[in-house]
Amino acid sequence: MGLTVYLSGEIHTNWRERVIEGAEGLDVTFTAPVTDHAASDDCGVTILGAEPDKFWHDRKGALVNAIRTRKGLEDADVVVVRFGTQYKQWNAAFDAGFAAALGKSLIVLQPPEHDHALKEVNAAAMAVAREPEEVVQILRYVLTGALPG
Repeated sequence: MGLTVYLSGEIHTNWRERVIEGAEGLDVTFTAPVTDHAASDDCGVTILGAEPDKFWHDRKGALVNAIRTRKGLEDADVVVVRFGTQYKQWNAAFDAGFAAALGKSLIVLQPPEHDHALKEVNAAAMAVAREPEEVVQILRYVLTGALPG
């Protein structure tokens, strides 16, 4: 059995690399949104033309990015959503809700200080992990039945 895992959420740390490197040798295909912040913000106006109003600038980018995001979420067996400590990550919460609505197995990756704010999101998750290595251990267990250690 193989898994397709969509890595959603926070883009300012190396958590994705830690999960991907830790899962080396497992039958896992990883997908993700565009994590180049500038490219993600400006893709709509770069491709479709400038917008003088920031709202429409952002909307164009959001709609173009949504093509990739929807495809990634729909094709995933497991969705990992990372909530970091910087910024308000409404897009991550949206992805978690979308994944739950699609019936996807959801793993939330977040620090303890977000427990209260994310209680409803966490209630929809199959697991709430604190570190990327715990995500890897979950994937390894799901695929092989092997416990860590």
